[in-house]
Amino acid sequence: MKAVIQRVSRASVDVNDETIGKIGRGFLVLLGVANEDTDEDMDYLVKKITQMRIFEDEAGKMNLSLKDVGGEILIISQFTLFASTKKGNRPSFTEAGAPDFSKEMYLKFIAACRDCGIHTEEGDFGAHMMVSLVNDGPVTITMDSKQKH
Repeated sequence: MKAVIQRVSRASVDVNDETIGKIGRGFLVLLGVANEDTDEDMDYLVKKITQMRIFEDEAGKMNLSLKDVGGEILIISQFTLFASTKKGNRPSFTEAGAPDFSKEMYLKFIAACRDCGIHTEEGDFGAHMMVSLVNDGPVTITMDSKQKH
């Protein structure tokens, strides 16, 4: 499972010119799922992301978490995080998870974030989405559940 976490002052997602998810201060998370991902991978990323301390404290150091600042999360499915560009100029997405499995993991990931007590909004899995954000910092962090050691 791969995630791109962007610290935002606001973010939203539209489908067919309708806003379906919107947050203020928090994280925009782009989430990609592979077929070999497990609940352990999901739990690892949920814990790391929901407890990540990348908001500034009073001394200007990145030391505060989402809960500390009353932050929110907007989670967007993003199979293109598994793009392989090794051959040619057209990316291959064969490493991305099958749609049914990926959607199940995506929905479980959203539920797990909500279970942590963080207001969580979501995109529409498989839809063509227009994502808007104001990256605060900018701060962008990438994570791969297979690289936890």
